[in-house]
Amino acid sequence: MNGKSIFYAKIILFGEYGIIFDSMALTIPFTHFHGELIFSDPYKYTDLDLANESNRQLKEYAGYLRKLQSEKKTGCLIDVDSFERDIEKGLYFESSIPHSYGLGSSGALVAAVYDAYAKNKINGSRSLKPSEMLKLKSVFAQQESFFHGRSSGIDPLNAYIKFALLIKNRDVITSITIPRNRDEGDGAIFLVNTGGPGKTEPLVHLFLEKCKLEKYNNVIMKEYIPLTNRCITSLVDGDLNDFFESLYKLSDIQLQYMNPMIPYHFQDHWKNGLETGDYTLKLCGSGGGGYLLGFTKEFEKTRKYFKDNNIELVAVYRSAR
Repeated sequence: MNGKSIFYAKIILFGEYGIIFDSMALTIPFTHFHGELIFSDPYKYTDLDLANESNRQLKEYAGYLRKLQSEKKTGCLIDVDSFERDIEKGLYFESSIPHSYGLGSSGALVAAVYDAYAKNKINGSRSLKPSEMLKLKSVFAQQESFFHGRSSGIDPLNAYIKFALLIKNRDVITSITIPRNRDEGDGAIFLVNTGGPGKTEPLVHLFLEKCKLEKYNNVIMKEYIPLTNRCITSLVDGDLNDFFESLYKLSDIQLQYMNPMIPYHFQDHWKNGLETGDYTLKLCGSGGGGYLLGFTKEFEKTRKYFKDNNIELVAVYRSAR
């Protein structure tokens, strides 16, 4: 193994589903959850069942990479021989990133394997050229497709770069810094745990089927995507009044038109946020379970609400005060 690095979870703040139709997207690394490639050790305090299952999955993944490489589809040269030898020695992905929770667990794994075994790899940094960013995205899309059947490459790219990424369209990606605003009181971005995992592939399939209907497609193209783009630009520009106004509308559209992606037992909490104005929820990834993403100007009040309802809340970002 050529390196030992930690790779973080990712949160797609905006752009889920819309990115399929080339909307803007904004993703950030989330250091609360992370993973790394290490060797199994019976004398370490670790979950050996988890290590063995991860090792088995890595073995399947190595076979997939070998097949891609034989078809010249990996996009780069991977030292699969070394990867497989290390797997035989007990290599596994030690990760705290929950699976199927919309936080990019497979993306972090793909980034870790690329970092350790890619030959002539592109080193991750926020100063990458646009052409290098797109090259990495293409490589990662191919390599992550093992896990989802289809991948944009954004999750492993975010894990690998370790900076916030602004996706302007499929051909323009830049790393950015999101300003910490000092005038938003007790503002915060947070995650709430719906209590179970979600499945990406069937929900994306459902969304694409619905988009074949003219009325639904018009809502997505003429309302949902413009609101997604507006949320991103107003957040990056620090225009919080416009941001929260656009966010409210986006949340309401998701509740109406992406209802199957919101766990049924969480829909009342979603509505409560819209009705009270205390917080606003949106999908985090494809939905169906896992985490939902929330924004609030009243973090302590919001935290108490979810605590009173026995719902786990994880703070992602607190305003600078």
